[in-house]
Amino acid sequence: MVSVSLMSPQQSSHPSEYPLPTFSKLGVSAPQNPDALKTASSWLAKFDANLSTANVEGVLGLFIHGTYSSVSDKNDPSALSFYWRDILALTWDFRTFEGTDIVRQFLVDRLSEAKISNLRLKLGADGKERVDYQQPYDDLAWIHLMFTFETAVGIGSGIVRLVPTPLAGSLGEICWKAHSVFTNLEDLKGFPEKIGNLRNRQPKHGRWVEERERERQFVDNDPTVLIIGGGQAGLEVSARLKCLAVPTLIIEKNARIGDNWRNRYEALCLHDLIWYDHMPYLPFPPTWPVFTPAKKLANWLESYAESMELNVWTSSTVLNAKQDEDTQLWSVIVKKPDGTERIFTVKHVVFAIGFKGGKGHIPKYPGMEDFQGHITHSLHHGKADQHIGKKVLVVGACASAHDICADLANHGIDVTMYQRSSTFVMSVKNGSQMFFGQLYGEDGPPTDEADRIFNSFPNLLNIGMAYRLMKQVKAADKDMLDGLHARGFRTNGGIKDAGPLLMVWSSGGGFYLNNGGSDYIIDGRVKIKNDAKIEKFTEKGVKFDNGSELEADVVVFATGLGHPIEGVRDICGDEVADGCKSIWGLNSEGETSGIWRDMGYKGLWYMMGNLAMCRFHSKHLALQIKAMEEGVFGERYSLED
Repeated sequence: MVSVSLMSPQQSSHPSEYPLPTFSKLGVSAPQNPDALKTASSWLAKFDANLSTANVEGVLGLFIHGTYSSVSDKNDPSALSFYWRDILALTWDFRTFEGTDIVRQFLVDRLSEAKISNLRLKLGADGKERVDYQQPYDDLAWIHLMFTFETAVGIGSGIVRLVPTPLAGSLGEICWKAHSVFTNLEDLKGFPEKIGNLRNRQPKHGRWVEERERERQFVDNDPTVLIIGGGQAGLEVSARLKCLAVPTLIIEKNARIGDNWRNRYEALCLHDLIWYDHMPYLPFPPTWPVFTPAKKLANWLESYAESMELNVWTSSTVLNAKQDEDTQLWSVIVKKPDGTERIFTVKHVVFAIGFKGGKGHIPKYPGMEDFQGHITHSLHHGKADQHIGKKVLVVGACASAHDICADLANHGIDVTMYQRSSTFVMSVKNGSQMFFGQLYGEDGPPTDEADRIFNSFPNLLNIGMAYRLMKQVKAADKDMLDGLHARGFRTNGGIKDAGPLLMVWSSGGGFYLNNGGSDYIIDGRVKIKNDAKIEKFTEKGVKFDNGSELEADVVVFATGLGHPIEGVRDICGDEVADGCKSIWGLNSEGETSGIWRDMGYKGLWYMMGNLAMCRFHSKHLALQIKAMEEGVFGERYSLED
C-alpha cells in the first residue's frame, strides 16, 4: 500500500500504528537527500554475503533492533519491530515472521536448505535500478529497493525497505537498516513458462482443430490437474498450469464460461478499478471501461478461455472426488452434458468455486413458510423490472445490497434496505485512488511489479499504513458519510479502524466501495431500516422485535455466500471436509488460511479471490504443483496451529 500525500508529524497513539517505524521510534530526524542507490547497493551486497554463507547473525545485524520481542508488545504503540514475508521461496508456504527471535529461528531452520545466492538489484524497463527514496508521511520514510535472487531450485524476487537508524558512536549520523523484507518465488530452475521466446513454434497446417479437440477431451490420457469451477479463479490457475506444461481440465457446471457473472443480477458491475483487475498473460485492452459490467466480464472470461486454449468442459458436473489411501491419487466422477459419466484419476484437484460454490446464504426466520410474497438471494435476483409496482425489502447493506437497491430505485420501485449491522463505506472516487496510490493506474508500474509491491507489505505492517490512510479517506469522504448518517445509516472504520483491509481477508464482506449506491440512501430514494432485529415473517411482510412491521412483496437476501468448505463437503464428503485446514480468514501471522497452498490432503487445493488475488496467487499455486510433478518441491515450513 502506497500513499503519495504527506501528513504532518504525529505521535503514534493508536494500537494499529505499532508496526510503523516512525522517526520518533527510531530516534532520528528526517534524512536529507539520501543517496538511495548507493545505500541500497551497499546494503544488498552485505545481505547477499551473509545469506549465501548462511550467516544468521550477520543477516540479523542488517535489520533494525527495537523493543518488540513478544506477543505482549503487540498493543504497545511505542514498540518497534521488523518483518520478513516469504511466499514459497524459502518456506514453500506463505509466512510472515516478526521480531528478532522469530526471524532468527526461521533463518536457522531454512537458510542452509534454501541456498540463496546471486542477489542483484532489479532493473526496470529503462535499464535503471529499481531503487527510490519514499516518504509516505512526514514522520515515516524508507529506501525502497527491488532485487532478484536464486535458491537451490528457484528464481525469486524481493523487496526491502530500509529505514534510518542512529549510527552507533556518532552524533547525528545515520545508518540504514531493514524494517521489512519480502521474498517471492517467481520461477523454477529448468522449468520456465512456455511464453515469449519459448512459445510453440511448430506450424499446425490443417491439424490444429483436431489436435485441440483431442487435447480438450483428454482422449489419450487423464489430466494431471482437475479444476472444479470455471470462473476467474479456475481460468487463471489453468492458464498458469498450461504455461508450465501441466495437463489440466476445468469442469464448469454452467452452459458457458462466464455464466457465474452473466447470470447474476442485471445491475452488477465491478467496483475495483480496471488496472487492478487484469488477468495473467492477457490484460484488458486500453479501451476497456474503468468499472467492468458483469456481463461484459462474462464475455471476456469466455474469450480468455478460448484465447489461452484452456481445456474446459461446460454443462458438466463433478459428482464425487475420493482419494486413494495408498496411491493418494484422486478418483473424480464427472457427469457430462449427455448424461454419461467419466471417471478421471488425477494427482491434483483444485476447488475454484468461491464461497460455498455460489449457493448463497439465507438466514432462517420463523414464519418464512407463511410469507405470501417471494424470497430470494442476491445470486438469483435478476432484473429490477420484474418487481415494478411491488414493495421490496433488501436484507443486507454491503455491495450487492447497494447495487440491487439502486437498480430497483432507478425503476421507481419502493425499496427499503435493512441494515443488520454497521457497514464500512469508502468512496471509489476518493478512497480507492488513495488506497492504491500510484500502483494501479494509467501511469502506474507494470501490473506484475505493482502486485509484488502491493503484496510486499505484510498485513501485520499494513494495518498501520491502512489506519493512517483511512483517516485521510474519511476526511475526503466527509460529505458522503455525513449524508449517510443523517439518514440513520450506520458506518464503522473497519477492523482496527483500518478500513476494508482486514475485512476482505477475515470474511470477504462487511464493506461497500461507493460508486453511486450511497447517493440513493442520502437522497431518500432507498429507505433504511436498522432500528431493530427481524423477529419473524408474516403473511404480508416482516415483523421486528421492537413491534414495528414492514410490508413487502419481495425480500432479497444480500447476506453472503456461505463458507468455502461446504463446496468441498458436497463433493469430497464430511471426512475430507472436516479434515481440511481452515479456509479463508487470517492466521496469527496475518496470512490467509487454507487457500493457494496445502489444505491438509495431498493434491487438494482451493483457489479463490478477486481478479487481482487470483492473478497473483494463481502463479504460486501452479508453481507448487509443477515443483511436485518435477520432484523439486522441498519441505513445507508451515505455521504450527
